[in-house]
Formats: sequence, C-alpha cells, structure tokens
Amino acid sequence: MLSVRNLVKIYPGPVPALRGVDLEVPTGMFGLLGPNGAGKSTLMKVIAGLLEPTSGEVRLDGEDVLSDPDALHRRLGYLPQDFGFYPNLSGRDMLAYLLELKGVDAPGGRKKLVEELLERVNLTFAAKRKVKGYSGGMKQRLGIAQAIAGNPRLIIVDEPTAGLDPEERHRFYRILAELATERTVLLSTHIVEDVAVLCPRFVVISQGRIVAGTTPTEAKDKLRGRIFEGSAGGDLDEMRSRFWVTQAVLVEGRNLVRIFAPDGRAPEGFAEVEPTLEDAYMTLVGNGRPAGLAVSGAEVGVDSRVELVGTDPSEGRES
Repeated sequence: MLSVRNLVKIYPGPVPALRGVDLEVPTGMFGLLGPNGAGKSTLMKVIAGLLEPTSGEVRLDGEDVLSDPDALHRRLGYLPQDFGFYPNLSGRDMLAYLLELKGVDAPGGRKKLVEELLERVNLTFAAKRKVKGYSGGMKQRLGIAQAIAGNPRLIIVDEPTAGLDPEERHRFYRILAELATERTVLLSTHIVEDVAVLCPRFVVISQGRIVAGTTPTEAKDKLRGRIFEGSAGGDLDEMRSRFWVTQAVLVEGRNLVRIFAPDGRAPEGFAEVEPTLEDAYMTLVGNGRPAGLAVSGAEVGVDSRVELVGTDPSEGRES
C-alpha cells in the first residue's frame, strides 16, 4: 500500500503546487487524472524521492520513504514524462547501460536479463537498432523495460501515452495492465481514455488538490439523467454562456454539443444520452461551467474523502 498524507509542495514565489494531498493506493493499477499544471508531475517526483516536499508524509508498505529514499529506490520503477536516451546507442546497449546505472542484476547475468526485458516489451526485433530510429511507442516500451527491471514493488508512469498513435497506445496499455496484476502501478495522465481503459480506481487532481476519488463506473453513474446531446447551431459561444458544455465537436459542419444539466432539464432539441468518463472528468474539474452557475460538489460526484479511493466497485462499499 502506498500512503500519502497531507503532502504540500510550495515552489519559490511562492507557487503552491500541492495543497495537502491525501492518497491511499492499493496493489493494482491506480490513476491520477488531471489537466496540465494540476500538480501531477510534482506529486510523482515527490513520491519517487526526486523532489523534497515542503511538508507531509509518504509511506510504502508502512515505511517512511521521504526519510530513506534509497530504500524506496530499490523497490521503485519510474518512467518519467520525458526520458533522455542516448540516440546513437542501440536499444540493447541503452537498456544494459540503464540497468548498470540502477545496479540491477539477475542470477543469469545482466546480459540475459536485458534480452528477457526486451522480449517482454516486444522489442527484441529492434534490439540492434539505434534508439534515434525508434518510434515514440518503442521508446516508451524501452523506458518501461528499465522501469520493471529488478521486479519493483511500485511502478510510477508519468504521462506515458502522450504523443503515441492509437496502435502504440493500446500496445502500451496491454503492457501496463499485465504489470499491475502483481504490484502497484501509479499512472499519471491528462488523457481520459488512459483511465477509462486501465484504472479500476482513480482520483482527479486540480490546482494541487484531490477533488474526487472514484471509479469510472461510479463517476458516470452519478451523471445519469443529466447529460444531454444536441446541435448548438452556429452560436457555440452563446451555448457555452448558458449551459455547462462537457464536449463539443464538429460533425458535418454542425456543432454537436454535450451538456451537463444538474437539474435534469435540457434545452429544446437536446436528448438524454449515456454519460462518458469524459463528461464526468469535465464536471469534476469544473471545465465548461458557465459563470454564475452554482453547483454543489455532491451534484457532480465530488467527494474529497480519502476513503473513496479504496471503494470496491463490485460491492459499492469501502474496502
């Protein structure tokens, strides 16, 4: 269990990046969803022992990782948002070098471990190819190969699918899902699809605070009967000024709009539709809400109680 208590990080300025974050992250895949600038990367760096917090506590299986980061690093796999590879090294040599830096070895030797890791992330075919010739997805798979070396207890992946094409993204999803069966994988992302596909539980972070802890199913269920879809005609701005717009796309030259109506009443010509996790996310972070529309946290499913992140979706109770 990864436990975070009242974590605060204030940069010089002062600029508050984290404002009292509380988390309980069990074994399995767990999502941290929020917009860019919400504090996700800062939180990941603090948990990984790369950044000292202003105050607060981080424990892994009961051990204080802030006072002894070296103990954490022996059980940690970390894939940062930007991973700096040497472009002229082959994938095999790059991975071997990273394992040497991490001090990771195996009974059969490091060379054997490198081959096993490359096979696990489906990169054996490109082992001799220089990293500069790798696609974005291949580089991410090479990054996850070094992250899982040494069989870590905790794996942190920060925005791992940003910039990947759909095929590479789904290949990466399968790797992460497999890893989460036997360890804690903390996934930080601003991409709603990542959470919808991978995470049975997630929290939403906004402006350095956890604003909700829930499951994809629960988040969508709270919006049933209050998401409507219709055409905005030619005046999307006017629609945004009057209604809470969660999604707006152009379809055959028309603005197709989804709105959240807290009272269940929609404008003429709009029909009730099934909520999506995108709708839920937009309401949880407050995006698209017109000025003057007062909505309580309970109406959009916001509940900052730490216990919610341990909710068992199959039983509907706290685990």
